[in-house]
Amino acid sequence: MAVELAIGNGLLGVGAGLALGLGAIGTGLAQQQIIPAVLGAIAEDPKMLGKGLFFILLPETLVIFGFAIAMILIGKV
Repeated sequence: MAVELAIGNGLLGVGAGLALGLGAIGTGLAQQQIIPAVLGAIAEDPKMLGKGLFFILLPETLVIFGFAIAMILIGKV
């Protein structure tokens, strides 16, 4: 059984790639400023470790949401 490829399927693939890729870029841009600040705060006060880990992990939700949207889009093919 041959799968008929249409422009719509290609655009869904592009959309899925953009959702994941732009989410990853946004996460990287956010973490490049957050991680040095958190490490500096932990160096001054080790009790800031818990809050610091929360702030480091918070931007990762962008990648998770991008992945979820990509899977939803790929499921429509």
